[in-house]
Amino acid sequence: MEYSSRKSVVAAIRRYTIVRGVDYDVYESEPQTFYAKCKMYGRGCDWLIRASLIRKKDCWEIRRYNGRHTCTMGAISQDHSKLDSDTVADSIMPLVETDPSIKVKSIIAEVQSRFNYTISYRKAWLAKQKSIAKVFGGWEDLYQALPWWLSVMVQKIPGSVVQIETRLLYNGNEEAQGVKILHRVFWSFNPCVRAFRHCKPLVQVDGTHLYGKYKGTLLVAVAQDVNQNIVPIAFALVEGETADA
Repeated sequence: MEYSSRKSVVAAIRRYTIVRGVDYDVYESEPQTFYAKCKMYGRGCDWLIRASLIRKKDCWEIRRYNGRHTCTMGAISQDHSKLDSDTVADSIMPLVETDPSIKVKSIIAEVQSRFNYTISYRKAWLAKQKSIAKVFGGWEDLYQALPWWLSVMVQKIPGSVVQIETRLLYNGNEEAQGVKILHRVFWSFNPCVRAFRHCKPLVQVDGTHLYGKYKGTLLVAVAQDVNQNIVPIAFALVEGETADA
């Protein structure tokens, strides 16, 4: 069998191991070779597998394989070393991409159905976070992109308004050069600005707490037009619903 990369061949071996309720030890793991034997090798099981990079074909190939495990295949225990959060994250990526708000209980049920294995709530939660990062990007990367995204928004929707407040980062008493921390950001789209001219002179502000890695509150200001329609007019990310914010 041939595989496109080292990652894909190792993932295939992991899946085989998890589904069958067996395990293996890695004897050699190099950039061009992966060699593993059953944990019961020499004690009732001769299962082993070796995969190598074939440069001429630009692929990984199973070069040696002893066939199925001959050791006892019992039920998979909850401490199976090969079904870690990374493996779960890869398996649930299509689900997360379709529904990023998927519940952790649904992930546990999906893993149970696919692998016949009941993982802990923590492992499922961690796998979801890793899967979200792989599909949509990590928290740090997304926050780094926020000023760029807002500047592009102003370019593409002229007349939009953006205001960002940042804080300095200190290492002890010294200021960290070239580093700023997001404190608050306010924005309003040009269509919202224009719509506000036709609204009643009443503005309502409400907020919802953010529960991701970086806390805070998303504020939304709304107004009402003469046809009783609720119109969003401005948005802000702040530290909380304080008078100052």
